[in-house]
Amino acid sequence: MNQNRTREIKIGTIIIGGSHPVVLQSMTATKTTNIVATAETCQHLTEAGAGIVRIAVDTQQDAISLREIRKRTTANLSVDLQENYRLAEFVAPYVDKIRYNPGHLHHAEPEISWQKKVERIVETARKYDCALRIGVNCGSLNPPDAARDLTFNNTLDNALDSTLDSALNSALKHADFIDSLDFRRFCVSIKSSDPATVILANRRFAVLRSDIPLHLGLTEAGMPPEGVMKSRLALEPLLSEGIGNTLRVSLTVPNERKHEEIEAGKLILHNVKHGNILTVTDWTPDRLNIISCPSCARVENERFVALAQQVRAATRFMKEVPLTVAVMGCRVNGPGETDHADIGLWCGAKSVNLKRGTNLLGTFSYDEIVQKLLKELEQFQ
Repeated sequence: MNQNRTREIKIGTIIIGGSHPVVLQSMTATKTTNIVATAETCQHLTEAGAGIVRIAVDTQQDAISLREIRKRTTANLSVDLQENYRLAEFVAPYVDKIRYNPGHLHHAEPEISWQKKVERIVETARKYDCALRIGVNCGSLNPPDAARDLTFNNTLDNALDSTLDSALNSALKHADFIDSLDFRRFCVSIKSSDPATVILANRRFAVLRSDIPLHLGLTEAGMPPEGVMKSRLALEPLLSEGIGNTLRVSLTVPNERKHEEIEAGKLILHNVKHGNILTVTDWTPDRLNIISCPSCARVENERFVALAQQVRAATRFMKEVPLTVAVMGCRVNGPGETDHADIGLWCGAKSVNLKRGTNLLGTFSYDEIVQKLLKELEQFQ
């Protein structure tokens, strides 16, 4: 498999970029404070073939737990900062890569510029010998980036929509800024739940910044087997063009089945190697599109995975209806991702928010939400 020759960056015991093979990645779904279970998952995923394992860290207690997890696993660890950029200095001594989302930097201390926050993350990574990932997600763009950047748009094909423009703008802006800090040990990801957007965004970025390694993924791919097929549709064309240095298949599965993400990644790499590339002409999905986020430590109620499965089963009768239903498991991506769906379920610790686009229709218990959803869907039949 021929790859674009990006710069090389070291992540723990591996190197990505250059002529190095594509690395598979997954993420733990246990609570990070459950030290034993999280460390065991890291080891199991590594043994299954994960070159990098990502862990969510949202609190100081998570960061303290990470220190103990590091002692119990040989996995190359990546960590998500999400809203709290100041956690970087607490987690950096125990991980090999830090991922931050430009769309979440504004949440904490909005009076401080994003440049100052990124500078702090970069200096922490430099001090503790960590790599970085700029992780742009089309469902959680920074508010100023979410508006079309007319100057930037002049460099893009007019066919690309404003969300794609904004995601690319965010990735390029942050990459240029980190370069200006004389830090080169970073990669970029531009993710969406739409395969076409993932393909277009990564193709464009690979042209504009061919030197930077790319992490590929279809976010909120959903449950297998549909989630695997949608991921193939997004990632196989890119990899066949030499684009991509790491990848993750983000499936809605319980923690004991997280290895299925690695198995799906291996399938994708095997297909690309043998020229078996899935394209839009090869697969006709249901018109009903259910997107659901991968289970991870941020999920506030473990019933989320079962609920996603219930929603899929309960809505089978509408599979020919052109409708997007989003089932999201936490506060981090839940609000933004459900805004883009026709109907959204944003799961909390004890209840589920039911939305129609950006409008909140009500908050219901896990026991009653499916019936409330079906009632709302009657108007789409």
